[in-house]
Amino acid sequence: MCALQYLRPDLLHLKPYDAVLPQAADKLDANEFPLDWPIGFKQKLSLLWEKGIPSNRYPDANHHGLKQAIAVYAGADPTQISVGNGSDELIRSLLIATCLGGRGSILVPEPTFSMYAILAGSLGIPVVRVGRDADTFALDPDLCNLALAEHPIRVVCLVDPNSPTGNGLSEAEWAWIETLPPEILVILDEAYFEFSQHTALPKLSDHPNWVILRTFSKAFRLAAHRVGYAIGHPQLIQVLESIRLPYNLPAISQWAVQIALEHAEEFLADLPLLRQERETLYTALQQLPGVRVWPSQANFLYLRVEGRDPQHLQREWQELGTCVRSTGGGLRLTVGTPEENQRALDRLRQVLR
Repeated sequence: MCALQYLRPDLLHLKPYDAVLPQAADKLDANEFPLDWPIGFKQKLSLLWEKGIPSNRYPDANHHGLKQAIAVYAGADPTQISVGNGSDELIRSLLIATCLGGRGSILVPEPTFSMYAILAGSLGIPVVRVGRDADTFALDPDLCNLALAEHPIRVVCLVDPNSPTGNGLSEAEWAWIETLPPEILVILDEAYFEFSQHTALPKLSDHPNWVILRTFSKAFRLAAHRVGYAIGHPQLIQVLESIRLPYNLPAISQWAVQIALEHAEEFLADLPLLRQERETLYTALQQLPGVRVWPSQANFLYLRVEGRDPQHLQREWQELGTCVRSTGGGLRLTVGTPEENQRALDRLRQVLR
């Protein structure tokens, strides 16, 4: 029994999101972009901080300039956009807006991004888990429909392409999604949109129960600034705006995104190189004994090694200097620089020997 009797008992066994900060190792465990901002843009941001952003004033609470810039980039209207402290804040707000107060549960096909279940658990919202196909990681519409029939599901959580497995939604999966009734919110998490170039945006106006989530933490290299955004029906966006915390984004983060979007072509110019590195790494991993690796539409690869426990393998790999993430019964390896990728391969060969 917990000594702090005022705490909710269901939170005592809730595990937080595990984000280990490795020391002196190649950090290929968090799907970050391997290249930092060019020094010229860092200097521009520093100058804004020194001369253009007063420290004694709160930041723009309504994100006017930021929303306008995002709208232009995404091809949406500012009234369709809400901005959060990473996608995590937006996920939490969506769950508050739909399920809180015993109004329903969420459907999570696993393995997938763990924060959906973690955030639901923190809010006391039931999580209904369904498995994916063991070979392709595709959704099973029959299993999903059974879950919908047996539980009061209010939200379906889908990541496209999925993390940690890297597969995008297939035509069959999209056909099932389009059958979902309007009383169920469908979260379409497009955190890796810039890598896959697949989006539900063209169909969004036909589905007011769909909402798209994206982030600047990946392709735009702004993980340190924690900025995500939602694109959805204006009425849903209005609700998200009303329940989010005030001043949820620091001024420096808002400016960083606007600088990145002003120079989007330059920031995204390195994506072809990263995609090429992903395919090179995929081919090399396929040639290692006992290793099964899946194709990916994101900036990471998912693999399993026959006869090896993923957590043990993660530790052995990290001890040699490459950090990867053990999740979903396998290992997720972020695509790094050519040098980091080569070291990752060399160290994995050493572990397997």
